[in-house]
Amino acid sequence: MDSGFLPFFHSLLRYAVLLTLLYAFAVNLRGVLQQRPILTGERAVTILAMVLCHVQLGVGGILYAMDYQMIDKMADPYRRFWKFEHIGMMVLAIALITVGRMLSKRATDERTKQMRIVVFYGIGLLLILVAVPWPFRDEFRSLGWL
Repeated sequence: MDSGFLPFFHSLLRYAVLLTLLYAFAVNLRGVLQQRPILTGERAVTILAMVLCHVQLGVGGILYAMDYQMIDKMADPYRRFWKFEHIGMMVLAIALITVGRMLSKRATDERTKQMRIVVFYGIGLLLILVAVPWPFRDEFRSLGWL
């Protein structure tokens, strides 16, 4: 599971997910602070961010299913992270992002739409940043940036 196209794609896709989420969050935060309506292109970025999150979750789900060995996963912190903490936080983050997008669609005024995106995408982005196996964390130093 550690080598091949799918893990590489999953790792590479994280940067597209993080960049689009950060941009969608920033654009909507700016809209809330400046009290201006969101533009069509900016709205498309929020949709793109959600779609990329779902693609990333699908690829991660395939990788999760490929590693079916569940023996002694809780004893080793490295394995526990991959099998439980990483996937759990990612599913929660993407669920929050999806709920935020759906709630913003149902809002009637622009400020409420943007505020819902800011709150839900912000919490989702924070969870994703915590759950990513960054190379500067001791457990994941050997993984590298990709």
